[in-house]
Amino acid sequence: MQAEGEVVQLPVATHEPPDFAAFFADEHRGLMKALYFVTGNRADAAELMQDAFLKLWERWDRIDRIDDPRSYLFRVALNGFRMRTRAARRAARRIVTITTSPDPFDEVSVREDVRRMLLELSPRQRAALVLLDQYGYGSDDAARIMGIRPSTVRALATQGRAVLRASGGPYA
Repeated sequence: MQAEGEVVQLPVATHEPPDFAAFFADEHRGLMKALYFVTGNRADAAELMQDAFLKLWERWDRIDRIDDPRSYLFRVALNGFRMRTRAARRAARRIVTITTSPDPFDEVSVREDVRRMLLELSPRQRAALVLLDQYGYGSDDAARIMGIRPSTVRALATQGRAVLRASGGPYA
């Protein structure tokens, strides 16, 4: 029993952080397993684990401000995995361009369809459309090439487009 007036001595709390090496020994195996499960790759899991422990070690002097160092460690590791995944996706989008190569049979079909539609036109209508629309000549240049007036070239092209529109062609 204590006598009256006697002061009770409580143990002095030392605010030294726990030992990082002991924390590492306790947690590294569990973190490695979790990261291997997430990544599916031992090398990636090991690298993420090292990065997470390094970040925690850099803050170890403030460990008392971290509520749960174990969950902090896992969160840092998983955030690292997410950042790497996003970076890999961005890089892949820049590098890999998805292009479809044209099917040569489609080109043959299109050419045949165009040829068949053009055969529905008179030779002068065909010439006017080809010069104006295919080669990009103006009506004055096309008229000079065909040996007719520019107004006649425009009229022939208009008539040819009307025939193609009626047949469901490119001017429909």
